[in-house]
Amino acid sequence: MSDSATPATPVTFPPAFLWGAATSAYQIEGAVREDGRTPSIWDTFSHTPGKTAGGDTGDVAVDHYHRYRDDVALMADLNLQAYRFSVSWSRVQPTGRGPAVQRGLDFYRRLVDELLEKGIKPAVTLYHWDLPQELEDAGGWPERDTAYRFAEYAQIVGEALGDRVETWMTLNEPWCAAFLGYASGVHAPGRTEPAAALKAAHHLNLAHGLGTKALRTVMPARNQISLSLNTSVVRPLNPGSPADLVAARKIDDLSGGIFHGPILHGAYPETLLEATSSVTDWSCIQDGDLDTIHQPIDALGLNYYTPTLVSAADPDDKGPRADGHGASEHSPWPAADDVAFHQSPGDQTEMGWSVDPTGLHELIMRYHREAPGLPLYITENGAAYDDKPDADGRVHDPERVSYLHGHLSAVRRAIADGADVRGYFLWSLMDNFEWAYGYEKRFGAVYVDYASQKRTPKSSALWYAKAAKAGELPDPEGV
Repeated sequence: MSDSATPATPVTFPPAFLWGAATSAYQIEGAVREDGRTPSIWDTFSHTPGKTAGGDTGDVAVDHYHRYRDDVALMADLNLQAYRFSVSWSRVQPTGRGPAVQRGLDFYRRLVDELLEKGIKPAVTLYHWDLPQELEDAGGWPERDTAYRFAEYAQIVGEALGDRVETWMTLNEPWCAAFLGYASGVHAPGRTEPAAALKAAHHLNLAHGLGTKALRTVMPARNQISLSLNTSVVRPLNPGSPADLVAARKIDDLSGGIFHGPILHGAYPETLLEATSSVTDWSCIQDGDLDTIHQPIDALGLNYYTPTLVSAADPDDKGPRADGHGASEHSPWPAADDVAFHQSPGDQTEMGWSVDPTGLHELIMRYHREAPGLPLYITENGAAYDDKPDADGRVHDPERVSYLHGHLSAVRRAIADGADVRGYFLWSLMDNFEWAYGYEKRFGAVYVDYASQKRTPKSSALWYAKAAKAGELPDPEGV
């Protein structure tokens, strides 16, 4: 069936396509001081005045640590076939070193057992930005040792869960961890050191390679290992302008090539190394690193929200940087002060991000060409809107339904064009702590009343449940 059909005509997916939803530990778990857990960089950052909207923290979040059984039952009610969650490193290994705290691991054992009992496939992400604070105190990701500590942690979790969890992701969005955490400072640990951010990116790559090797030593060969990248879909403002094309290439290297270059191809792009030579000499790359990073992976996760529109900067334009990654006087793009960012056309979400499903299709087809034969998963895709219950307590979110219909249609079109996309994880299962935005931005398909912790499926959750059950996209007007 053609994806160009009218919205009322269902768009059908392959029978084996996996329908899931995703969350991350610090955004939902709460219980930050229970069962041996110690602070992560996000505990420290969120408790630092002025770093998060309203001074919000993840201390309670949506209390998933205590409510996980109800949350898994809700997932089953919504026909989810898979659930992607992250493990809190400081809950498992409080100092980032040494033996595991079994009480911490037991939570994830119980969660996995509950998922399997409900017929939901667990997908584990080992790192979603919550580095143990003690490792940051020792230098964090700009220090090479952190990558080796990650490998030890990966082995611990792999030994504990690898017999029952077949789908593994080492890192989520290492770009955010490196550049929002160490260059612009809008994410934890809040540092603004461009050279350190580039070192952090390399050590995150190294951690992925070392972690992949560690997982393979302790898990069954059937298990799939991947990672999730949020490579920008970068478009030049004027495709006919050589200067704009150079700007687009620079941002593409800094968002994508810096990770997929060594991971997929065993080398950093020469254009990246040249463009950033004023910031670093890349002496952090040691002999053997690229071979370690270039481990075979079983799939690749892609996270997509909105495209990136750039041009060569006008030296006279001193306006704010419209790259969608938070307000900071410090850029998350090292050595890219000669690049200007522009608002992409179209409707916008509450994040100010343009709604453009063609970017998701473009991203998928790019990696279909970049890594032929490698299965792809959409590991995050979703939108924040100003959701509110009506007088009857229902939460109607037609904008999100439209967003999901458009982006899932783009996924189906990419499959029709030959891309091997195996599944889709909606971001997010439920409203939660949205990092520096605190509780102001709601990405969930399930509404959470933060005072009572009551969960209410929104219209988008009900629509997505129908899609997951039928394997096709129902009319977005029919919820």
